[in-house]
Amino acid sequence: MADDPPRAAHNLPPLSLHVPEPRYRPGDTPDFGDIDVPPVGAMVRPSEAAKPDDIRDLSYGLIRVLDFDGRASGSWNPHLSPDRLLQMLRSMMLLRAFDNRMFRAQRQGKTSFYMKATGEEATSVASTMALDRADMCFPSYRQQGILITRGYPIIQMMNQIYSNRGDHLLGRQLPIMYSAPECGFFSVSGNLTTQYPQAVGWAMASASRGDNRIATAWCGEGSSAEGDFHSAMIFAAVYNAPVIFNIINNQWAISSFSGFAGAERTTFAARAIGYGIAGLRVDGNDALAVYAATAWAAERARTNQGPTLIEHFTYRAEGHSTSDDPSAYRAAEEASAWPLGDPIARLRQHLEEIGAWDADRHQALYAELEDLVKSNQKQSEKLGILGHGMHQPFESMFDDVFEELPWHLKEQREQMLAERVAKFGPDWTPA
Repeated sequence: MADDPPRAAHNLPPLSLHVPEPRYRPGDTPDFGDIDVPPVGAMVRPSEAAKPDDIRDLSYGLIRVLDFDGRASGSWNPHLSPDRLLQMLRSMMLLRAFDNRMFRAQRQGKTSFYMKATGEEATSVASTMALDRADMCFPSYRQQGILITRGYPIIQMMNQIYSNRGDHLLGRQLPIMYSAPECGFFSVSGNLTTQYPQAVGWAMASASRGDNRIATAWCGEGSSAEGDFHSAMIFAAVYNAPVIFNIINNQWAISSFSGFAGAERTTFAARAIGYGIAGLRVDGNDALAVYAATAWAAERARTNQGPTLIEHFTYRAEGHSTSDDPSAYRAAEEASAWPLGDPIARLRQHLEEIGAWDADRHQALYAELEDLVKSNQKQSEKLGILGHGMHQPFESMFDDVFEELPWHLKEQREQMLAERVAKFGPDWTPA
């Protein structure tokens, strides 16, 4: 009643806030025994036309295809050929070799910044292989596996990292923020989750044109707390946009653990339920499960059944970036204690289980890819590395900004060009 007296404050406990805290800190011994890893086959594959309300359990379980002995089974098994599996393994191994080489290059002062995808290779490689080449990918900053899977030259990736004379972005993007529209790879943005509404807009445009291409977007679990994430979800739900949302739940967003994004309350896949779209939670270190879930979501989008949100449950095995020291905030043994293992090792084990692979061939492929990355690095460094002089003319900063350059910027460019010629001579070229 409106005239009821207020409750006596002394009869109530004081208000308090909950501040999420990771279970393990440096010096602790991690134990992930409480993580529920259901048996392969526990999550039954529904029809791509299933209504979101009928598949809620898939947002809370864990879709798995590979057991820990390398055997594939269950209704989600995509039954890929050995050649297809070897292609997947090669791309994942090339991604790891590339990451390791570029990480060392950063430590040697050849570039300013790098981010590795160690332990998360399946979430970009396997998912990309399940898409059509013409589908548009909207990556975050740890999806270089998309480019590798689609055959983008790794020397071009290195040129961009070094911002050298071969960088087709002319040194305008931070290292690892690639742009390759010819490979269906939208420009990487350092502003997290901006790619989500962009992907929805692209997907809506594709549908408006009567096209058959779909969009796929990636973000980390931390950035799923950004407002852009929720704007994208509501637009996709309302307009039934043909888009796949990938949340890479690698347990850590820079130095804050996943609890700050809501992991203590429920799964990230469960966010799909509130928007009335399909949600899947997948073992992100099981390449076959990632492939199968993406293929299911792609078919759903392509047949006008609506968007899908996929949570890839995985672990960031190394630091957030070369600017990060994970030993300052997490237990040293966390990566080795992670119960879902290493995605490359698990796929290799499966190939050996079916008789399509062995240790000698694996070592030979490892050596081949190491040599490939090393030789491309040498060629790229001939075009310059970051910090060794200017690799692009000063006046190029005005190019590709406006369709028609305003008069005052034309004057500034001409003035800069004149000053460069006066200082260095007419035949000067970037170092």
